[in-house]
Amino acid sequence: MKAAIADAIQSTLKAGVPVFYRDMKQNMDIVEQPDGRRFHIRYTPGASGEQNYTVIQELTRAAA
Repeated sequence: MKAAIADAIQSTLKAGVPVFYRDMKQNMDIVEQPDGRRFHIRYTPGASGEQNYTVIQELTRAAA
């Protein structure tokens, strides 16, 4: 199942679409951009569309 999820994430990123997910090990919400950048985010309840989250910080590969 983990391999199928990883494949789906990669396919989505290759299609140019960012991927949002919960990193359970680090207990944080993440958005990964198609260019490889990753960000720790906080969802904004009640907001719509592309404005439904706030970037907390960009994550380095070692931190992500």
